[in-house]
Amino acid sequence: MEHTKFERFALKPYIIEAITKELKFFEPTEIQERLMPSILKGESVIGQSQTGTGKTHAYLLPLLNKVDPTQREVQFVITAPTRELATQIYHEVVKITAFSKEDIVTKCLIGGTDKQRTIEKLKSQPHIVVGTPGRINDLIKENALIVNKTRSLVVDEADLMLDMGFIKEVDMVASQMPEELQILVFSATIPEKLKPFLKKYLENPKFTHVAPKQVTAAKIEHVLVPTKHRNKKKLVFDILKGFNPFIAIVFTNTKKNADEVADALLENGLKVGRIHGDLSPRDRKKMMKQINDLEFQYVVATDLAARGIDIKGVSHVINYELPTTDLDFYIHRVGRTARAGSSGVAVTIYEQSDEDALNKLEKLGVDFVHRDYIDGEWKDLDDRKKRQKRKKTPDEVDALAKSIVQKPKKVKPGYKKKMTREMEQIKKRKRKIDNRKK
Repeated sequence: MEHTKFERFALKPYIIEAITKELKFFEPTEIQERLMPSILKGESVIGQSQTGTGKTHAYLLPLLNKVDPTQREVQFVITAPTRELATQIYHEVVKITAFSKEDIVTKCLIGGTDKQRTIEKLKSQPHIVVGTPGRINDLIKENALIVNKTRSLVVDEADLMLDMGFIKEVDMVASQMPEELQILVFSATIPEKLKPFLKKYLENPKFTHVAPKQVTAAKIEHVLVPTKHRNKKKLVFDILKGFNPFIAIVFTNTKKNADEVADALLENGLKVGRIHGDLSPRDRKKMMKQINDLEFQYVVATDLAARGIDIKGVSHVINYELPTTDLDFYIHRVGRTARAGSSGVAVTIYEQSDEDALNKLEKLGVDFVHRDYIDGEWKDLDDRKKRQKRKKTPDEVDALAKSIVQKPKKVKPGYKKKMTREMEQIKKRKRKIDNRKK
């Protein structure tokens, strides 16, 4: 068997085999290195890290190591805010447990599936449960899912769970579990409103914050393209055709815009998938399968897809518009590309009114290049702040002041002094404005 640096964690042989043959991991990521020993010891942890840092396997590998296949009871539960994310985690579990010689049963419990059929299937309890908090809570209330001996609970994407209003259900699920429960919380941010939940269930958790070395992956090129009063849908189509991506995701802020952009691209002959909140659970599941089966080269999505959905092989991300409610979504959007060390391109089409948002992103460390796509070619543009940065020479300021302060037609005594005073005031105001813009 090939060697892997995960061997030092003393994981079961079948897990090491899965790591080398299926996952093909050689070296643990920072969050795995820091949290796996604590999780193996049964300690509760809070892992704060961005998407793409390897957090899923940071909890999966040590939890799977502790599963006892001879005990047919729910041993650990993983909650995720979206059905797509829950399904992805479930598939990761199955990939690893497939290497076990003893049967390890995992169930994916999510909304949008037949509840009665699920209850029937739970007559024999699984070892592992992955799902959305609402459905897991429902099945516990129906006495179909028995969690009174569960040893570990994972709360993945906890801040998104909070945003979507699911923390109450997670709380209800946790309250049905034993007191000495190991809780593993993973979140990109730790908002103030999440702290009461953490305080209630975690006494002395190990807290690990894996700060990104850069706010976005190192190999993403961030390109800014000005709208310049052009038809944005046509511009997106031209850019996509020029890129000929492996897979490109176009992000919009609303479902309405997502549908309009997708329809425009379809009319121009592109095969386009779409992901947004108006799709039924069945349609969303079907769409994710088609995307992962590479049936679509182009996907139009709202921010639902920016977090909690992992589409393999995204080479390009296009921001049809900048996120309006939360700029963090820019980071989550572009994080769909350049994963696992590969490179990617993120193009943002911007309006003049986006200047404040762009400045904030630059302060966060996003390094934009300014380009335009004209007649099938990329052209470098001047720094978009060039006009703001250019200092007026004293002569130009004088000329401006003179053009505003006109010599009166009827000359009164002392008019020269009055004109000089007015010009000085204008020059002062102008300097103040220029200084503010710096």
